[in-house]
Amino acid sequence: MKLGLQLGYWGAGMPANAAEMVAVADEVGFDSVFTAESWGSDVFTPLAWWGSATRNVRLGTAVAQLSARTPTAVAMAALTLDHLSGGRAILGLGVSGPQVVEGWYGAPFGKPLGRTREYVDVVRQVLAREAPVINDGPHYPLPYTGPGADGLGRPLKPITHPLRKDLPIWLGAEGPKNVALTAEIADGWLAIFFTEKLADQYNSWLDEGFARPGARRSRADFEVAASVTVRVTDDAPAEFDRLRPVLALYAGGMGAEQKNFHADLLRRMGYGEVVDEVTALFRSGRKAEAAAVVPDELIRDIAIIGNAEQVRTQVKQWADRGVTMLMVSPRTVEEARTLAEVLAEN
Repeated sequence: MKLGLQLGYWGAGMPANAAEMVAVADEVGFDSVFTAESWGSDVFTPLAWWGSATRNVRLGTAVAQLSARTPTAVAMAALTLDHLSGGRAILGLGVSGPQVVEGWYGAPFGKPLGRTREYVDVVRQVLAREAPVINDGPHYPLPYTGPGADGLGRPLKPITHPLRKDLPIWLGAEGPKNVALTAEIADGWLAIFFTEKLADQYNSWLDEGFARPGARRSRADFEVAASVTVRVTDDAPAEFDRLRPVLALYAGGMGAEQKNFHADLLRRMGYGEVVDEVTALFRSGRKAEAAAVVPDELIRDIAIIGNAEQVRTQVKQWADRGVTMLMVSPRTVEEARTLAEVLAEN
């Protein structure tokens, strides 16, 4: 089982120990380091800054939001990072949600499947550098000939030769159609709230994508990276209590009340009544009460918490269900070292 360090996106300021965490991940055998973005810090700058001190870990975006950049712009950033890191970049992409896309980026959220397929195709054209990049699709036309165009645009190839035309592209996806599309066109799946309870369902969605004509990969060479809280501890109840506010935020406060993809996923897990109650409390400002509603069973389903042997056992179960990487967020250097030691046998 590979380990990825998920640094996430920044809160009000830069995380205090991020550089130290990246250094220890590189030292103790983590496979990758990932950053994220929402509507504050961006995803590429911290990765390049902190990643410059590493020699071993892969450097990934989890995720770069599609609406933040045109596909050619994100391809430029990825190929630049790949050169600087000596071929260690992973380009993780995701559509985000309508609240961010329309409220922050000022772009329409509609047709996320079509936009994703088109976006990835343009990025792959840039990385292949086999011909000038052309796209006839409705979302990212190249050259642009629509309203306001001068009519002088021409297809271009990147000036800089990409280091790898097969630079891996992973997609963040939660619903059945998105996961199937990921298996069809991407090199890996960034899974949030993975659970054994839905593993058969997830795998059926992936298999649908792998079976499509022209699918890029098969299960044998496809990566499944699950974002998960892993804590090695003899005091599991305390860790459960620390997670409740986080899950309450995802279930009740993320996205719009009418369209929260995280809440939809938790409903598929069988927690519809919990989601309804948490949402009502969270959106009325009663956040502590919302957190108290989150049951232990839900936390057990989506987190790996326990002593060393219990953690190893559950990690093996996830590996048996197709997960190839755990994307973890240890709070301290000591926690990162402990995870590497405990999971060395896995």
